[in-house]
Amino acid sequence: MYGVNKFTESEARSLWEFVWEALQDTTLVILIACALVSFVVGIATEGWPSGAHDGIGIFTSILLVVSVTATSNYQQSLQFRDLDREKRKISVQVTRDGFRQRILIDDLLPGDVVHLGVGDQVPADGLFVSGYSVLVNESSLTGESEPVVISEDNPFLLSGTKVLDGSCIMLVTAVGMRTQWGKLMAAITESGDDETPLQGKLNGVANTIGNIGLFFALLTFVILSQGLVGQKYSDGLLLSWTGEDVLEILEHFAIAVTIVVVAVPEGLPLAVTLSLAFAMKKMMSEKALVRQLSACETMGSATVICSDKTGTLTTNRMSVTKACICGNTMEVNNSSVLSSFSSKVPEFALQILMESIFNNTAGEVVINQDGKCQILGTPTEAALLDFALTIGGDFKEKRQETKIVKVEPFNSTKKRMGIILELPGGGYRAHCKGASEVVLAACDNFIDARGTIVALDKTATKKLSDVIETFSKEALRTLCLAYREMDDSFSVDEQIPLQGYTCIGIVGIKDPVRPGVRQSVATCRSAGIAVRMVTGDNINTAKAIARECGILTEDGIAIEGAEFREKNPEELLELIPKMQVCHVSNNLPLACKFLSI
Repeated sequence: MYGVNKFTESEARSLWEFVWEALQDTTLVILIACALVSFVVGIATEGWPSGAHDGIGIFTSILLVVSVTATSNYQQSLQFRDLDREKRKISVQVTRDGFRQRILIDDLLPGDVVHLGVGDQVPADGLFVSGYSVLVNESSLTGESEPVVISEDNPFLLSGTKVLDGSCIMLVTAVGMRTQWGKLMAAITESGDDETPLQGKLNGVANTIGNIGLFFALLTFVILSQGLVGQKYSDGLLLSWTGEDVLEILEHFAIAVTIVVVAVPEGLPLAVTLSLAFAMKKMMSEKALVRQLSACETMGSATVICSDKTGTLTTNRMSVTKACICGNTMEVNNSSVLSSFSSKVPEFALQILMESIFNNTAGEVVINQDGKCQILGTPTEAALLDFALTIGGDFKEKRQETKIVKVEPFNSTKKRMGIILELPGGGYRAHCKGASEVVLAACDNFIDARGTIVALDKTATKKLSDVIETFSKEALRTLCLAYREMDDSFSVDEQIPLQGYTCIGIVGIKDPVRPGVRQSVATCRSAGIAVRMVTGDNINTAKAIARECGILTEDGIAIEGAEFREKNPEELLELIPKMQVCHVSNNLPLACKFLSI
């Protein structure tokens, strides 16, 4: 009734449109004019077919250039049309027909309830139903950079905007071209492709050569013809021209045209077109699609590649392999250890661990339409939930024991997330989870091997810090879980506390290196291209993964982003050639600074 959640696509351009576009090239226009003149003058002076050889030769090269260019661009447009369809195959979490499930964005309908978190793009227009601390960036629609708070007082969520903070569920009210984003897209006309840098320079060269060639062609024609015209003028026969005189003038004109044809090399556009088409095809064969041909020209000049870690160098399929609970470190990556895990951990610590994992999470354990258990959420959340389920936890039961009254979602600045639970007997309990160094620094106590809460002194802090460092050196991503009992005076309207927590434990999550990465890094290095890792993960984890990938060498340097930013330009010029790993909270600005230097 309301249509599908798709935007109306522009009509596909035909092959003949690409042929016409290829014919607009300045060099080709000059060559076409020269070919026509050469063809006419050649036949007039030398007759058919010997006089037509030059003109036909130029026309053949023009035809070859246009056919290669048009066919290459046409095939490219078809492939990118297919790519755009693939890019639309994004899954979102919705509640439909009483089931929490994943569906494609294109399949969204009014009435669906969509679950949104930090970093998600709002897939359709809708209304805020419930959520916590939701901030949305609406700059793509309104141009306003200031984030908008979404709540019951301002419940409107618009398609194309992005969730900056918080989490919520949204009732879809409009999809596709009926959304605000769809109306905006309908008002925007598609602009043509810009010429590549090399093509722009070639057009400038062609114009310059054409103008110079035309000047000397005219000069040559005037010098050659002035003798005949002068003789006619002195004989008083200026208005009397014989066939021989006309042929002589045409020969002079043919010489002039030849100068223009020689000046503008017809093989140049062909060579450029073939080289770009070959580069594009070569990259496509290696599964690298190129939207802009200029990328084929500039890629060959690349000297540095700045790469993220998670999901790029690694598979982004995580699992908990080690855990330090109640001060005891154990391997948890095999079924025999997991089955006896509950017997090795005090009951109180086990229950508080389950409560933390199942409540303080952006993921969820649901029963799908097939009746099977399914974990929804980010790879990190899925790894923790899978770990808790494997050691005997019950997601639904733990969720029903308490009530979540306040949520502080994870973001890269705080490097932690927190919740407040209302306990069945009254009172509140806070749970915190995040980067191990950050959460551990917020702890005053920890649960020991007997299940007793004891003060976190220097010895215990050093022991836990050593565990974090050991996990990190083994290329494990570490997370620390902690909780805090709240005073009776606590109000839900207050902020979640930042200090005073009790450490439950530390888990190490393994994210395997993607196959072929080490060989790719070695290939880049042999080609003279430096590969550098820029990541927000723990510096020791980053170093371990970088060594595994072959990025960090013996003479290489790994550095914290804060230390990097304090360096002056002279120090940076000395540091950067040796720099191979950098830990920052926001990867993109630092990567840009790398490349600019």
